[in-house]
Amino acid sequence: MNIALGQSALLLALLGAVAGAVTLIVGLARGRASLLRAGQVYIWLVVGGAVLATVAMQRALITHDFTLAYVDSNDSTFTPLIYRITAMWSDLAGSILLWALVLSGYLAAMWIRFRHRADEPAVLWSKIVGYIIAAFFFGLMLSVSDPFTRVHGAVPTQGPGPDPLLQDRLLVAFHPPLLYLGLVGFTVPFCFAIAGLVTGRTDETWLSETRRWAIFSWACLTAGLVLGAWWSYQVLGWGGYWSWDPVENSALLPWLTGTAFLHSAMVQQRRGMLRVWNLSLVLATFSLTVLGTFFTRSGVLVSVHSFTDDGGVGPALLVFFGLTVATSLALLAWRGDQLHSPGARATPLSRQGAFLANNLLFCAFAFVVLLGTVFPLFVEAINGSSLTVGGPFFDTMTMPIVLCLLFLMAVAPVLPWRSASGELLRQRLMWPAAAAATVLLACVAVGLRGVWPLLVFALGAFAGASALRQLVLVVRRGGPRGVLSRSGGGMIVHLGVVLIAVAFAASHAYEHQAQLALRVGKPVTFEGHTLVLRGVRQVNTPGRGLLVVTVDLDGRPYYPAIEQFALSNEAVPSPAVRSTPAQDFYMEIASTPNVGNGPVALAVYVEPLVMWLWIGGLLVVGGAVVSMVPSGRRRRPLEASAHSGPDLEQSLELDDPRPAGSEVGAAV
Repeated sequence: MNIALGQSALLLALLGAVAGAVTLIVGLARGRASLLRAGQVYIWLVVGGAVLATVAMQRALITHDFTLAYVDSNDSTFTPLIYRITAMWSDLAGSILLWALVLSGYLAAMWIRFRHRADEPAVLWSKIVGYIIAAFFFGLMLSVSDPFTRVHGAVPTQGPGPDPLLQDRLLVAFHPPLLYLGLVGFTVPFCFAIAGLVTGRTDETWLSETRRWAIFSWACLTAGLVLGAWWSYQVLGWGGYWSWDPVENSALLPWLTGTAFLHSAMVQQRRGMLRVWNLSLVLATFSLTVLGTFFTRSGVLVSVHSFTDDGGVGPALLVFFGLTVATSLALLAWRGDQLHSPGARATPLSRQGAFLANNLLFCAFAFVVLLGTVFPLFVEAINGSSLTVGGPFFDTMTMPIVLCLLFLMAVAPVLPWRSASGELLRQRLMWPAAAAATVLLACVAVGLRGVWPLLVFALGAFAGASALRQLVLVVRRGGPRGVLSRSGGGMIVHLGVVLIAVAFAASHAYEHQAQLALRVGKPVTFEGHTLVLRGVRQVNTPGRGLLVVTVDLDGRPYYPAIEQFALSNEAVPSPAVRSTPAQDFYMEIASTPNVGNGPVALAVYVEPLVMWLWIGGLLVVGGAVVSMVPSGRRRRPLEASAHSGPDLEQSLELDDPRPAGSEVGAAV
């Protein structure tokens, strides 16, 4: 029943997507309103098919229907309920199903949001593009990636369960869905960008229609990246949270271009500039989500996060990526004459000049990440040799970009839209500069060394103080509720990014690690901390066993462990972490000890300020959510700022629905 229901649902969704696209195209070509109305209805077949297929898969996993090959490979009778549910996105075919489910949800929300403008050509073409994308993914599942394939031969009574790493933390229930909400969400701006190019509607209207969609997707992607880092930190047992893994990079790439778009969109909305640039960024962001999907599901990249492709998913995704890029470039070339910006040219000491520099830096960042990710593939394709591009390359190449971005985060919010004078900059940056100098001197005074981390700390203080200054201005003009605005949300995002940058620099530059040999009752000191081994015990539960080590850290017990699943030969480390605002003390069992009072080899890491990574991530997501709050204030004319005195600094920007720091900040 599950197989029949699932495959029928996928077929229903595919037919709905194809019929919807064809009906709308014919209706537009012939000018028939009846066809245009009928084409709107097919979206509910797409949504219904996606939901029914998901229900069929979840029912099969929850009830251990081993007649499905997917269930046989990713479920077991020992698997807890929550991990049976999350098993739907724990393997290739199920992850494509989740992608299609999220996509159908976005398309339905887009239909509802624009239902009162359903007859506009741009809205109709955006729906056609959405139908085409949906048809591709449902067609993928009905051909080379069928999640409802039947088991050949005798039906098994037991499966291996999900990968042990995917049934060790509840984060598996949140990290992948949030990533999908973020990545798939950029489909909506992409649909409107393509529709604008097809219809010739290349003005600023499409930006306002998709602004909140883009910010919501960006916020979900940010949350997914932060939770992924936390998951890696808690599960993989290597003392780190970001390793520049190819699959991590695949999710970071659309985040970088999406962030650039959210900033430059403000320039187009306010000054009518960067039209080609913004369209290119939206098209590139969606294209990079498809490319990342190819990387993670084709098997071309070796990663703990990637899936193995036994069919033709990789080639199909690569063809879809190529068609997406080719179509985007062709439409940009076709409408090139209409994309000239009527706005004035940006001057360096203006907000639009700072945003342009910000965009160039984000694109340079994305290029470095993309180059380091795909270069090993080119080398292997050319001469067959294996090459690894690791953390040192990315750290070296991206650190100067990060420093420049921190500098722009401090300067951009205080710049007016028109050219600023040196005196104005000195006045507005005096206190942030003083904060940066104070932090730098304090770091040197306490003995911190290293050029790069000290520069990050100083520029982080510079940007953080600038953001706090802007928040004070927001509160002065609008009261405490003024923080719940686009400008307030943007500055909250800035503060979160500063915390992440500082925590990242501190935890990398000043990390201390060692492997300690512990014996029962004998204290061992490391970096001012005392560790005492109390014993080793075996704990068995249905389906898994734990080898637990009890260690007193400064008089308080902690329990690093090794988990062994009954149906897997893979042992999963379960580190113990003591987190404080100043530092994390991270403990992992380095080799399997004997039960009882035997010696234990313990890998330990002391990493400063790691807690602030998670706090910073929370602030970034929270600030993005706040920036989506509708503004009740009307925009004041540009000329209003010309009559503002020093006491009304930035009155225009603070009253404007698109002020400095709006959307997701002035220069993340």
